[in-house]
Amino acid sequence: VGAKIARYSIIAMAGKTDAKPAAGGRKGGSSKKAVSRSAKAGLQFPVGRVARYLKKGKYAERIGAGAPVYLAAVLEYLCAEILELAGNAARDNKKNRIVPRHIQLAIRNDEELSKLLGNVTIASGGVLPNIHSVLLPKKSGKKEDASAEV
Repeated sequence: VGAKIARYSIIAMAGKTDAKPAAGGRKGGSSKKAVSRSAKAGLQFPVGRVARYLKKGKYAERIGAGAPVYLAAVLEYLCAEILELAGNAARDNKKNRIVPRHIQLAIRNDEELSKLLGNVTIASGGVLPNIHSVLLPKKSGKKEDASAEV
């Protein structure tokens, strides 16, 4: 019986390498590198951090596995949309750097973002350039008459 155990252990050891077993007590020769949930979902926003904030925020007693992925994707989309519009606003003003004014112009000129962020105040954002039509000087017909005679 002792010989059988010794022979079994030698056969079992033959296939093993010097690599440490994988985390969590799993048995296996090669340990795989950890892949984040953000990478699995193809996102830049941190899914793990969003999950932690959802749990700590006590929004619900339990949080599903898909909820932080979905929320991170939505947040990433909104940020990408705002940054794209703000970048366009910066380029229109011949600037290379996005400042709060460009973010303000981007949000207020977009109908849906303006509705979403209607009650939000952006520090150093200013206001949209707008002059009421009543305050504009009235066009006189004298210039038109003079050009017609010549």
